[in-house]
Amino acid sequence: MSVLKAIILGIVQGLTEFLPVSSSGHLSITQYLLKVPEDNVLFLTVMLHLGTLISVFFVYSKDIFLMIVEFFKFIFDVMSGKGFSLENQHRKLAAMIIVATIPTGFMGIFFKDLFASFYTSQLVVGVALLITGTLLWAAEKFNSGRRDIGDMKWYDAAFVGFFQGLAITPGISRSGSTIVGSLFRGFNKELATKFSFLISIPAILGATVFEVKGALEVGLGDLTFGVLLAGILAAFLSGVFAIRSLINFIKKEKLYYFSFYTWTLGAIIIVWTIVR
Repeated sequence: MSVLKAIILGIVQGLTEFLPVSSSGHLSITQYLLKVPEDNVLFLTVMLHLGTLISVFFVYSKDIFLMIVEFFKFIFDVMSGKGFSLENQHRKLAAMIIVATIPTGFMGIFFKDLFASFYTSQLVVGVALLITGTLLWAAEKFNSGRRDIGDMKWYDAAFVGFFQGLAITPGISRSGSTIVGSLFRGFNKELATKFSFLISIPAILGATVFEVKGALEVGLGDLTFGVLLAGILAAFLSGVFAIRSLINFIKKEKLYYFSFYTWTLGAIIIVWTIVR
């Protein structure tokens, strides 16, 4: 494995993890085109996810810090008998992230084999990309988006978490599905974007923890520390770029632009699968 290949894979992972185009499919295609050996793929992929996770912490460092502070304040309030209060916005945001993670985790654990079977079908990937494009277009065209964190209920967070769980399907974008879920619930665009990226933290972290053991069992192949570092850094930098770019797209009401890309790619994959 060369440093250049690791950088290319890192860039693809960082961009497609946060842009609503489905990272799993793009990373798989890139690995195939670069002819990356199977024994290099698993552990490197886990490390690239770590790079994208760092990019979320970097962009939303202030919100994450305040949520951590409010979490400990909440524990202190409960233990000191002050009661259960979610009046603080960052305290409530942290609670809603936990709620959203529950359906995602449930779907990931109990439907793991079902979702894994989808990875063997390019037709499923193609159809899923068409669905992703349709959801993006619908959410952008029909959403008013006026609700903020103060209006969010637990079932709103669970609804978005369910959409995140659906993104385990290859071809369904995680960022796209969670932003769409948030917009369908009437969140304003700032909250929809922020909530989408913040709930990716436990999702990506959980997936990394579950995958690292299996990746280590497969082995590292010819991966070196320098190669891994280059891939992680590329994933981090491209992830920061993708997050900030998507924020601008949403602010300018151009989220549906990605629909044309996913529709085109999905159609190509379906036609290629049928005629090959």
